[in-house]
Amino acid sequence: MPSANSVFSACGTTIFETMSRLAQHHGAINLGQGFPEGLEPPPVIERLAQAVIDGPHQYPSMMGIVPLRQAVAAHENRFWATGVDETEVMVTSGATEALAACLFGLIEPGDEVVVIEPLYDSYLPIIRRAGGVPRIVRLQAPDWSLPRQALADAFGPKTKVLMLNSPANPCGKVFDADELAFIAQLLEHHDAYAVCDEVYEHLTYDDRPHIPLMSLPGMRGRCAKVGSAGKIFSLTGWKVGWVVAAPTLLAPIAKAHQFLTFTTAPALQAAVAWGLEHAGAYMANLPATLAARRDRLAQGLAEIGLAPLPCHGSYFLSADFRPLGFKGDDRDFCTHITERAGVTAIPVSAFFETDAPKHYARFCFAKTDQAIDEALGRLRRYFA
Repeated sequence: MPSANSVFSACGTTIFETMSRLAQHHGAINLGQGFPEGLEPPPVIERLAQAVIDGPHQYPSMMGIVPLRQAVAAHENRFWATGVDETEVMVTSGATEALAACLFGLIEPGDEVVVIEPLYDSYLPIIRRAGGVPRIVRLQAPDWSLPRQALADAFGPKTKVLMLNSPANPCGKVFDADELAFIAQLLEHHDAYAVCDEVYEHLTYDDRPHIPLMSLPGMRGRCAKVGSAGKIFSLTGWKVGWVVAAPTLLAPIAKAHQFLTFTTAPALQAAVAWGLEHAGAYMANLPATLAARRDRLAQGLAEIGLAPLPCHGSYFLSADFRPLGFKGDDRDFCTHITERAGVTAIPVSAFFETDAPKHYARFCFAKTDQAIDEALGRLRRYFA
């Protein structure tokens, strides 16, 4: 039989699916995958139910229904003052599809793409399938500082795109204004684009503001910004995302999108449009709720003996488990606590290409207080 595609054949099952299956098998509390609990806004869900009844139920435009494109543009201008309009918005079937459309639409074979580790696990397979060559720069744990010289050295004459994830999964880093200004200078000097994964744009803590790279001088035409209704409204199963970009940049991305998912369920789009227009209080209050849950989990992990790392955004808190005296690596640790303590986490090495640090586990804190307390209780009893 002929061989299948080499890029995807070489990929294993995603670590999120692997650990979630293990959690189900052992009845573990799943603090691995980013499943928010107790955070879904009822009015937005009710709006979806009505939209399903009202219809329509046929293909909407591949660019997205007009009310949602208008709502995304209004949301961008209300929060980030980027000056976009509905012609610069394209709706996608989730943010991962948006990322794929951006990369397939922008990369030619041989183009280099600068990526920053630790990174979301879909980036590298998509870059390579598009013919791109990743140039990897690593944030420095435990504070996830940006190595500026290494980043500058990663750029060259073949650089086409920088992938920027802020707030970042898995490490919770929020890039500050000075770091973003440095990145903008590199993009201008090398005449490169940025694909900005900003799905956690509303989930920043400790008075750390989210700053879209697109909002910086000279970046308006260089950035394709990816957003996610699933992250904004804690409705990750809805899979409604979008790309915001200047028309000339959005055009090739839209051509890729039309051959990926083409379009997204119209009822979901209508409900998200309503939420962006009417659920401002929910968006404003969610960060405080999640910051409290982060602190609850971090304090409990520290009392058990782990060493939590800084987290200023996203759903995820990483912790160093070496103080517990565990002798295996992070995959061993996450499997061990799933099977023996009944709590599941994700090994952080899954977010690195090679030579990964293997003493960190990532825990999701977008859970109920009861789930967090029960998980901490199980870990406390086991490690005691």
